[in-house]
Amino acid sequence: MSHDAQADATADTPVRPPAASPLEAAVEAAVEATVNAGDIARLADVGRAAVSNWRRRYEDFPQPVGGTASSPLFSLPEVEAWLRRNGKSFEVSQGDRVWQRLRASADDLRLGEVLGEVGAFLLYTLRDPDGWKRLSAASDLAVRLPRAVARATADLPRRGGDATPVEPGVLRLVAGMSERHGAAGAFEFLCERYAEAHSRRLALTRPDVAALMTRLACAGAGTVLDPACGMGTLLLDAAAGAGGAADEVRLLGQDANETVALLAALRLLLRGRDARVVPGDALRHDAFPPDRPADTPGDALVDAVVCDPPFNERAWGHEDLVGDPRWQYGMPPRGEPELAWVQHCLAHVRPGGLVAILMPAAAASRRPGRRVRANLLRAGALRAVLTLAPGGPDLWLLRRPEPGERRPGAILVADAGDDPASVEPAWRAHLAGTEPPSGGRAVRIIDILDDEVDVSPARHLSPRADTQGFPAARERFREAAAALAGGVPELEVLTGAAAGWDASWATVAEMARSGLVTIRHSTLRALPADAPDGEAPQGRMSEREVPEGGVPEDGVPEGGVPVLTADDVAAGTAPSRRMPPAPGLVAVRRGDVVASAVTARVVTVEGAVLGPHLSLFRVDPDKVDPEFLAGFLRYAAGGGRPHLTSSRVEARRARVPQLPLEVQRTYGAAFLRLLALEDGLREAAAAGEALARLGAEGLVDGRLRPRG
Repeated sequence: MSHDAQADATADTPVRPPAASPLEAAVEAAVEATVNAGDIARLADVGRAAVSNWRRRYEDFPQPVGGTASSPLFSLPEVEAWLRRNGKSFEVSQGDRVWQRLRASADDLRLGEVLGEVGAFLLYTLRDPDGWKRLSAASDLAVRLPRAVARATADLPRRGGDATPVEPGVLRLVAGMSERHGAAGAFEFLCERYAEAHSRRLALTRPDVAALMTRLACAGAGTVLDPACGMGTLLLDAAAGAGGAADEVRLLGQDANETVALLAALRLLLRGRDARVVPGDALRHDAFPPDRPADTPGDALVDAVVCDPPFNERAWGHEDLVGDPRWQYGMPPRGEPELAWVQHCLAHVRPGGLVAILMPAAAASRRPGRRVRANLLRAGALRAVLTLAPGGPDLWLLRRPEPGERRPGAILVADAGDDPASVEPAWRAHLAGTEPPSGGRAVRIIDILDDEVDVSPARHLSPRADTQGFPAARERFREAAAALAGGVPELEVLTGAAAGWDASWATVAEMARSGLVTIRHSTLRALPADAPDGEAPQGRMSEREVPEGGVPEDGVPEGGVPVLTADDVAAGTAPSRRMPPAPGLVAVRRGDVVASAVTARVVTVEGAVLGPHLSLFRVDPDKVDPEFLAGFLRYAAGGGRPHLTSSRVEARRARVPQLPLEVQRTYGAAFLRLLALEDGLREAAAAGEALARLGAEGLVDGRLRPRG
């Protein structure tokens, strides 16, 4: 059924399937939520590009009801109705409906506060389920509920006054969601949605990195501190890593952002963890001072500290913290806040306890911080610097020295490459006093204590040489070089011009006027900013599906239409970009000649559209050989231009001899072999460069040696 037929067959009024339960019915009746393009893509299980296509292609797609021009919001019921009318499968879960209702109840700046109130309410229902049963039927719920929640959650970071910003009706929906998924599960779902909506404001630790940090630092720890805990990711992982002993681990956290500190506390307490999270700047207002009196001995010094601190924060309190007792390894320079966090963490861990802290890559080598780094090394506190990704961050592992213990003579440096977990075996080997596996190295501290005190792994590790790939690279080069000899066309040397060569010549423009060639130029000046990379599947769209003068409305491949770019023409490769369909795009057929400013080729793959700065020459195949024309266009683009005073290639002015078709084909075949020779030279050069690089790296790395 066509789109229009489907639209006619359905009413405009949104239609939903029958609700499965009274709760779902209440949810659906209450929801007047909005969604953005990302939400629609998630609900329909498509990419954002598909949603953009729908907005452009279908006039009846719901119009925005709010938001901004760059981030519009749509009515969820209207989007649901449109998806059903057009046969798009989708699913709006109960949790998503509750989340959209919450999102519609407050602006983005207050959304975290609303989520915190919901979490506090869930904690109240968990701690006092009978109280909630009694209170839920009360007529003055809006007055009594905030007081009841406040009494039951007094251990949370301080929130607003007696009034709650969340409507009681919404809280009833949340309670229903909790009955089905559990209080912790319901809140975690809403937190995930909150993190997705505020991904640019929240600095979340990558899950795999968080798991690695807690595995390395928190094994067997009874108390764990995160002084910049954010939403509590590292503390949650620390408890998860404790397995059956999770209930015995005391978790302490602090964060300068009051809202995320509240959310972290709720995530931990809803799971039944022994946790205490305090809002506030840990450097300026330390909530867990290590010199605290013995009335709270568990909070004085902890067994392990994990930390993902804010990077490059210049206003960290340098002037206010001069002489602070935490700076046992030297006053952190004004521009080195990360070294302040390192010492803050070390000051809170017991002697022998471990610290795992993420650091910017530059902190390992910046000149102002060399004195602190040197003192950390001399004291035996800095044990490992592990690069987790190109450009950082690095993971620093530190251990607070115990009085009188022997200081280590070396630290571990390692590069994880593409897998952060790959540094874990290197750390285990270093602790065992054995040689770290490939990618890691134990470096003598005395060799680092120079004028720079550079602990960057890149400084002390040899470049990674893929010496196992050397034989394959050598074979590729030999094959590419051998193919060159057979690619030279047999061209006969004449004493004069070839027969018929003095006949008439015509410019490409004249050929176009006589109907021998049709010329089309790309309508694109540039590709859309969000046009994805990716090689287009060859032959994905047939010629019938790509009509003259544009891209079809139906049959568009998922992800957009393939676009032939100037780089593709230069390299002779398949289309490498995609873009949403748009009016006026020039479709390419097999046998067309596509020219850029530097070269021209005959197209052998259909289904693409012409990219920016490209022209298309479609010949009459009964009169003009495309390879023959492409050869003269390449000559014009490569320097044999008929108008040498012009720096711009004007293909229309290129001159072509008027020869019989059979003769053209002979010359076209020779042009094609020369083009193949050019491509072969380029491939051989690339293979030769790769072979030389691998050979040199292998010799330097010691993993290759000369034979004999």
